[in-house]
Amino acid sequence: MRILSFLGWPILTGILAAILILQLKPELLGSGGPKVEIRQADGNPASLSGPFSYADAVDQAAPAVVNIYTRTRVTDGEKPQDDNSIYRHYFNADEPPAQEQIHASLGSGVIINAQGYVVTNNHVIAGADSIIVALRDGREAVAKIVGTDPPTDIAVLKINLPDLPNITLAPSSNIRVGDVVLAIGNPFGVGQAVTQGIISATDRNSLGLNTYEDFIQTDAAINPGNSGGALIDPAGNLVGINTAIFSKSGGSEGIGFAIPTDLVTQVLQDLIEQGRVVRGWVGVEAQALNPRLAESFGLDPNQHGLIIAGIYRDSPAHEAGLQPGDILLAFDEKPITDAGHSTMNAIARLKPGEKARFTIYRDGQQMDVVITTVERPADVN
Repeated sequence: MRILSFLGWPILTGILAAILILQLKPELLGSGGPKVEIRQADGNPASLSGPFSYADAVDQAAPAVVNIYTRTRVTDGEKPQDDNSIYRHYFNADEPPAQEQIHASLGSGVIINAQGYVVTNNHVIAGADSIIVALRDGREAVAKIVGTDPPTDIAVLKINLPDLPNITLAPSSNIRVGDVVLAIGNPFGVGQAVTQGIISATDRNSLGLNTYEDFIQTDAAINPGNSGGALIDPAGNLVGINTAIFSKSGGSEGIGFAIPTDLVTQVLQDLIEQGRVVRGWVGVEAQALNPRLAESFGLDPNQHGLIIAGIYRDSPAHEAGLQPGDILLAFDEKPITDAGHSTMNAIARLKPGEKARFTIYRDGQQMDVVITTVERPADVN
């Protein structure tokens, strides 16, 4: 009995130690089954933290966002229904003539610099006989149209007031899907308001809104009256001009579009410095290459490209020898990756006299054609 008692304690201790080791190191059992690998976050909540308030960004940008009011003549003889007190002040009339319709709080705009240049959408001021810009600080001024660019839906106005607030522009090429953005404008004429969301997508085109489309998509609420207002980043910098929404109800449904600042800057500078937007043009009409057409030309059905469907007579493309039926595979060594909108936008960004290299496929062979651009004619759609 003493021998058994003497041996029992070491055995029991060994069993308990084995159980403890297996609980801490279960892989020592060598089950032979599949091992599930899971990559876990470090659990540091600070890595996911963001600002609790965007008030500083709004304080920086909002003073430069303005309300735009217009007066437009109509022929239906209806008496205006909107409040017209702002026009009594400027036009010395108790009420407008019956032939004129006054639109109050038609849209928004953004003061770009202290010189008084205001960017808005062309559709906000199109057809207006008079335009008034109202600042957040209560000041108002009659605006002059500097220039408009319907193909991008951008217009530039000019007001003359001292000590104007203005906004800082950030390169829209730096934005990423998922970035936080704020929309500032005058929705439904209720007064300046701010909404928050993220960038849902970039480089949106083929929407049928403008001739040249390169939209930022956002879920920040954009409503009627926000058109021409600011889309800003969390630092208060302008990244886009709010322009349009997709909606079945007429209100925001989380799909809004803004013109990126890179495009706004180009159009703004041209309108101010030259009175018009100067765009490159080569004189082709093109359509996207689909798999069936690609196979008919002996190409891989997954090949991206554009078929040259038409060429303007005496255009740069015509003089360079481009032919209908040629397939454009790359532009300036960049492969075609979409339905052609990016390529057409890239051509439009060229200045007259600059050269464009077209990589085309013709009669089973690939070749390069260099075309010298000219200014896009005004009568070309």
